[in-house]
Amino acid sequence: MNKNISKQIKQPETTSWKTVVKGSYVYVLLILVVIILSVLKQGEGSIFGRGHFLNWSGNIVNLLRNAVPIFTLSGGFTLLVISGYLDLSVGSAISLGSVTYVLLLLNNFGFFPALILTLLLGIVLGFINGFIVLKLRITPVIATLITLNVYQGIARLLVKPGDRGIGSYGMKSLPAWINNYGRASFFNLGLPLAFFVAIAVIAILVIIQRKTILGKYAVAIGGNKLAAELSGIKTIKIVWLLYIMVGFLAALAAVARASYMSFGDPAAGLGMEVDVIIAVLLGGTLFAGGEGSVLKSAVGALIIMCITSGLMTVLPSYWQSFIKGAILVFAVTLSTLLVREKAIV
Repeated sequence: MNKNISKQIKQPETTSWKTVVKGSYVYVLLILVVIILSVLKQGEGSIFGRGHFLNWSGNIVNLLRNAVPIFTLSGGFTLLVISGYLDLSVGSAISLGSVTYVLLLLNNFGFFPALILTLLLGIVLGFINGFIVLKLRITPVIATLITLNVYQGIARLLVKPGDRGIGSYGMKSLPAWINNYGRASFFNLGLPLAFFVAIAVIAILVIIQRKTILGKYAVAIGGNKLAAELSGIKTIKIVWLLYIMVGFLAALAAVARASYMSFGDPAAGLGMEVDVIIAVLLGGTLFAGGEGSVLKSAVGALIIMCITSGLMTVLPSYWQSFIKGAILVFAVTLSTLLVREKAIV
């Protein structure tokens, strides 16, 4: 009897195949997407307008430039979802931030004053979202759907009727350096400074999630809000701070977007909230909160941008929307299955 007990104690725990899949599937999925997009051909040539998908100076550089906003947003959005909350207004916040930034430049503000004021705007937008959700106690989905429309409406009000955006047609010319942050090559790699800022943001948020109280509290609140409150965590302040962080990052993404596009587009962030949600869910963050990874969300962002870039010259826009919707269904289903697995364990 004692020998049997001894054998059971010494026997190492076997890792469940579900645990292995859960930990590595997003990386495997990225590799599969890249392989599929790389081998697709049409006739004698590649189906991509600029040659092979893995062409650095063509597809990859443009893909990474366009991925800057979603990279910038994904980490903060992940922490918010981990805490059990959501912000659907991030796309409209990018649109409003983009228009505001260019409007400031047209009124003779330099790069840094315009940047600081745009970031302050993002903080205010995040503060408003937090106030509506936490103080007025409106469901996050409803609250941020409201602000999504409000922010988008303000962005369009700032644009002269008939114009595509601020600085697009017949207006005072923008500074020649507006493209430098979002488009000009940095370190001779073809990638702009905005891309490296986005990578730095991801790195900082990975550290925040793994090493700081804010990251641990976000997990605690998402896992069991009542237990977190009973243990002394000031849940309202933590979640409010996360909303402000997301607003700040949306404004930073807006500056990069405006710099890349050379004008303030009130549609700059249109649909961006869907891309961010897909990226976060593909990265394994539970939609119900309590679990997630900033790093894996960044990989999820890269997956969705690869698919978007790969399909851009292949399929019409409605097919792209259909495929994105299918990916979102897959990501939500995956999140639901992970929640069930967690509950069973």
